[in-house]
Order: sequence, then structure tokens, then C-alpha cells
Amino acid sequence: MRVGILHSGGKDSTYAAYLAKQRDQIACLITVQPLREGSYMFHHPTISWTKLQAEAIGLPQVLVKTEGVKEEELSDLRRAFELARDGYSIEGVYTGALASVYQKSRVERICSELGLDCISPLWLIEPETHLRNLVRDRFLVIITAVAALGLDENWLGRVIDDEAIRELVFLQQKYGLHIGLEGGEGETFVLDCPLFKKKIEVLSTEKYWLGDRGHLEIKEAKLVEKNLH
Repeated sequence: MRVGILHSGGKDSTYAAYLAKQRDQIACLITVQPLREGSYMFHHPTISWTKLQAEAIGLPQVLVKTEGVKEEELSDLRRAFELARDGYSIEGVYTGALASVYQKSRVERICSELGLDCISPLWLIEPETHLRNLVRDRFLVIITAVAALGLDENWLGRVIDDEAIRELVFLQQKYGLHIGLEGGEGETFVLDCPLFKKKIEVLSTEKYWLGDRGHLEIKEAKLVEKNLH
């Protein structure tokens, strides 16, 4: 089946693409870019850098911008799916949905209305298992936003590795954190993975912290050759 990937640049949608590659033919990435923070559906930090990820993978990207207004942004998502369906002949859409019924149900409804299959291979996966799968499968992922008790400014820019997973499990036990960072508790960005023909090197960043939450803005980045050894 020819499919598109609803892609935010984060760990979940990129891992969904990795799984899709093993099962189907990926025709394009589909990205909806909110023009302000607070979108109920879409990532905001680092979303503009998804074009570099698309280049790293070697796939075209359907990019649609949205004002990010609750429910109204769904019409922009529909337009993005229509562009992918009509421009790249996709028959289905993969999503990285983990546990958000709000997001998954709306994506499924739009797909159904457009005659597209909706596949969410990570739905209800055990969060720690998901993170460990990322490390096992050589995903280089950094945290780009946090908004949860126990996650401070030091988490911004941090790589998700075995030590980070251990700390997230501890914070889950202490505060009830969803260690998959679902529901706006955190956002991520993938710098390298088996899908990438080149990897992303971040050259400069800036942290923004507002009391109990913050995000990392990537100021400059480039593609570099991967070390295959």
C-alpha cells in the first residue's frame, strides 16, 4: 500500500515511519505546521526543521500551515491529506499516536471521509518499551519541550538514552508522568535513525523557560554524512 506519514519530526511519528517502511511503500511525509504555540493537534517547537528530516530520508514533504485554533485546524489537516492523496496517490496514513484519543479519533475520521486507511502502529504500546525500542533501533532523539512536574530546564536538548529512560521511569513513579511524554508533557526531535541517509547535526540552539515549562529552539542545523562504523 502507498502511504503517507503524518510527521511532526518527533520520536513517535518518525518511529511509525520506520515501521511503515517495513510493511508498506512510503510516498511522502505529511506535516501540519502550527503558526503559534498551544495547538491541540500538532507540534510547535522544531516543526520547521522537518524539511531537513524529509531531505535526510529522501522523501517529498506535504507541508500545510495552520493557525492552530482548536477544531479549526482540522480543516488544514484535511487539506494536507487531500494534497497527499491527490499528489502522491496514497491509500493510507500512518500516525505516531500513542495514547491520545483526541488526536487519533480526529485523524481517523478525516481519513475515513477521504477514503484513506489510518494506521497507528504504536497505539497503546507500553511507554517504557517504546523508549527502549528507540534506543535499540538506533534512534538519536532529543527532547525539545517539557511541561510536566519533574521535568526541568536541564531536560531540554537531552538525548533519550538508557539513563534518561531510567530517570523518566523514576519520575513516572514519583509524579505520574507519562514517560512517552504524551498529552503535551514533552516533545522530541529525531536527529538520526535507520531511515536517514544522512544525519542532522545541530549547530546552535536557544532555550526558553517560563517557570514550569519550556522549549528548545534549533537555530541552526545541517545534514552531515553518517559514520557507518
